[in-house]
Amino acid sequence: MAYRQGRFWQPDVTVATVVLDAGRVLCVEERVDGRLVLNQPAGHLEPDESLVEAALRETVEETGWTVALTGFVGAYQWKSPPRAGETDGRHFLRFAFVATPVSHDPDRRLDDGIAQALWMTPEALRQAQARHRSPLVWQAVADCLSGQRHSLSLLQHIA
Repeated sequence: MAYRQGRFWQPDVTVATVVLDAGRVLCVEERVDGRLVLNQPAGHLEPDESLVEAALRETVEETGWTVALTGFVGAYQWKSPPRAGETDGRHFLRFAFVATPVSHDPDRRLDDGIAQALWMTPEALRQAQARHRSPLVWQAVADCLSGQRHSLSLLQHIA
Protein backbone atom coordinates (compact mmCIF):
# COMPACT_ATOMS: atom_id res chain seq x y z
CA MET A 1 0.00 0.00 0.00
CA ALA A 2 1.45 3.38 -0.98
CA TYR A 3 1.73 6.15 1.57
CA ARG A 4 2.52 9.85 1.09
CA GLN A 5 4.00 10.64 -2.29
CA GLY A 6 4.83 7.07 -3.25
CA ARG A 7 6.62 6.15 0.00
CA PHE A 8 5.70 3.12 2.02
CA TRP A 9 4.65 3.87 5.55
CA GLN A 10 7.04 2.66 8.23
CA PRO A 11 6.67 3.28 11.96
CA ASP A 12 9.59 4.18 14.20
CA VAL A 13 10.55 0.93 15.94
CA THR A 14 11.73 1.58 19.49
CA VAL A 15 12.58 -0.37 22.63
CA ALA A 16 12.15 0.61 26.27
CA THR A 17 13.36 -1.02 29.47
CA VAL A 18 11.51 -0.89 32.79
CA VAL A 19 14.34 -1.47 35.26
CA LEU A 20 13.09 -2.30 38.76
CA ASP A 21 15.11 -2.32 41.97
CA ALA A 22 14.08 -1.98 45.62
CA GLY A 23 10.66 -0.59 44.75
CA ARG A 24 12.03 2.01 42.35
CA VAL A 25 12.06 2.45 38.58
CA LEU A 26 15.11 3.62 36.61
CA CYS A 27 14.22 6.71 34.59
CA VAL A 28 15.99 9.18 32.37
CA GLU A 29 15.49 12.90 32.28
CA GLU A 30 16.11 14.07 28.73
CA ARG A 31 15.85 17.28 26.76
CA VAL A 32 13.27 17.11 23.94
CA ASP A 33 12.17 20.18 22.01
CA GLY A 34 13.63 22.46 24.67
CA ARG A 35 11.99 20.86 27.71
CA LEU A 36 13.12 18.26 30.22
CA VAL A 37 10.94 15.16 30.04
CA LEU A 38 10.91 11.80 31.79
CA ASN A 39 11.24 8.47 30.04
CA GLN A 40 12.50 5.02 30.75
CA PRO A 41 15.73 4.05 29.00
CA ALA A 42 14.51 3.84 25.41
CA GLY A 43 15.55 4.35 21.82
CA HIS A 44 15.45 3.18 18.23
CA LEU A 45 16.21 -0.26 16.91
CA GLU A 46 19.37 -0.16 14.77
CA PRO A 47 19.99 -2.16 11.57
CA ASP A 48 20.96 -5.82 12.14
CA GLU A 49 20.19 -5.55 15.87
CA SER A 50 17.75 -7.74 17.77
CA LEU A 51 15.14 -6.14 20.00
CA VAL A 52 16.87 -7.64 23.04
CA GLU A 53 20.26 -6.25 21.97
CA ALA A 54 18.69 -2.82 21.39
CA ALA A 55 17.11 -2.77 24.86
CA LEU A 56 20.40 -3.68 26.55
CA ARG A 57 22.37 -1.14 24.47
CA GLU A 58 19.95 1.74 24.99
CA THR A 59 19.80 1.13 28.74
CA VAL A 60 23.56 1.32 29.23
CA GLU A 61 23.96 4.25 26.79
CA GLU A 62 21.30 6.34 28.51
CA THR A 63 21.90 5.41 32.16
CA GLY A 64 25.30 3.77 32.61
CA TRP A 65 23.50 0.70 34.00
CA THR A 66 24.13 -2.79 32.67
CA VAL A 67 20.96 -4.80 33.19
CA ALA A 68 19.62 -8.32 32.80
CA LEU A 69 16.34 -8.57 30.91
CA THR A 70 13.88 -10.77 32.79
CA GLY A 71 10.82 -10.53 30.57
CA PHE A 72 8.89 -8.91 27.77
CA VAL A 73 6.18 -6.51 28.97
CA GLY A 74 4.46 -5.82 25.66
CA ALA A 75 4.29 -4.07 22.30
CA TYR A 76 2.73 -0.62 22.12
CA GLN A 77 1.57 1.37 19.10
CA TRP A 78 1.22 5.16 19.39
CA LYS A 79 0.90 8.17 17.12
CA SER A 80 2.45 11.36 18.46
CA PRO A 81 0.85 14.75 17.98
CA PRO A 82 2.39 16.73 15.09
CA ARG A 83 5.37 18.92 15.98
CA ALA A 84 5.58 22.54 14.89
CA GLY A 85 5.65 22.67 11.09
CA GLU A 86 4.44 19.09 10.66
CA THR A 87 1.06 18.09 9.29
CA ASP A 88 1.06 14.62 10.83
CA GLY A 89 2.52 12.98 13.92
CA ARG A 90 5.02 10.14 13.92
CA HIS A 91 3.96 6.56 14.43
CA PHE A 92 5.81 4.49 17.01
CA LEU A 93 5.92 0.76 17.63
CA ARG A 94 7.58 0.26 21.03
CA PHE A 95 8.71 -3.04 22.52
CA ALA A 96 8.98 -2.84 26.32
CA PHE A 97 11.06 -5.10 28.54
CA VAL A 98 11.50 -5.57 32.28
CA ALA A 99 14.99 -5.85 33.76
CA THR A 100 17.03 -5.93 36.94
CA PRO A 101 20.23 -3.92 37.42
CA VAL A 102 23.57 -5.77 37.26
CA SER A 103 26.22 -3.05 37.52
CA HIS A 104 26.64 0.69 37.16
CA ASP A 105 29.40 2.75 35.55
CA PRO A 106 29.03 6.22 37.11
CA ASP A 107 31.79 7.60 34.86
CA ARG A 108 30.13 6.57 31.61
CA ARG A 109 29.20 9.49 29.35
CA LEU A 110 25.46 9.33 28.72
CA ASP A 111 23.84 9.81 25.29
CA ASP A 112 23.41 13.33 23.95
CA GLY A 113 20.23 14.89 25.29
CA ILE A 114 20.21 12.86 28.51
CA ALA A 115 20.42 15.20 31.50
CA GLN A 116 20.54 12.43 34.09
CA ALA A 117 19.49 8.94 35.04
CA LEU A 118 17.46 8.76 38.23
CA TRP A 119 15.59 6.25 40.34
CA MET A 120 11.96 7.11 41.09
CA THR A 121 9.22 5.41 43.02
CA PRO A 122 6.34 4.33 40.80
CA GLU A 123 4.08 6.80 42.59
CA ALA A 124 6.45 9.73 41.96
CA LEU A 125 6.69 8.72 38.29
CA ARG A 126 2.91 8.44 38.00
CA GLN A 127 2.42 11.84 39.60
CA ALA A 128 4.86 13.36 37.08
CA GLN A 129 2.82 12.24 34.04
CA ALA A 130 2.70 15.81 32.69
CA ARG A 131 6.48 15.51 32.20
CA HIS A 132 6.44 12.08 30.51
CA ARG A 133 7.86 12.02 27.00
CA SER A 134 4.79 10.08 25.85
CA PRO A 135 1.88 8.12 27.33
CA LEU A 136 3.92 4.99 26.63
CA VAL A 137 6.16 5.76 29.63
CA TRP A 138 3.54 5.17 32.30
CA GLN A 139 1.64 2.51 30.35
CA ALA A 140 4.67 0.19 30.19
CA VAL A 141 5.47 0.75 33.88
CA ALA A 142 1.87 0.22 34.97
CA ASP A 143 1.58 -2.95 32.90
CA CYS A 144 4.85 -4.25 34.30
CA LEU A 145 3.88 -3.48 37.90
CA SER A 146 0.53 -5.23 37.40
CA GLY A 147 2.46 -8.41 36.61
CA GLN A 148 2.27 -8.33 32.83
CA ARG A 149 5.36 -10.28 31.80
CA HIS A 150 6.02 -12.68 28.96
CA SER A 151 8.93 -14.93 28.14
CA LEU A 152 11.72 -13.39 26.10
CA SER A 153 11.42 -16.47 23.88
CA LEU A 154 8.38 -14.80 22.28
CA LEU A 155 10.82 -12.58 20.42
CA GLN A 156 12.72 -14.30 17.63
CA HIS A 157 15.64 -12.71 15.79
CA ILE A 158 16.33 -14.55 12.55
CA ALA A 159 19.71 -13.43 11.24
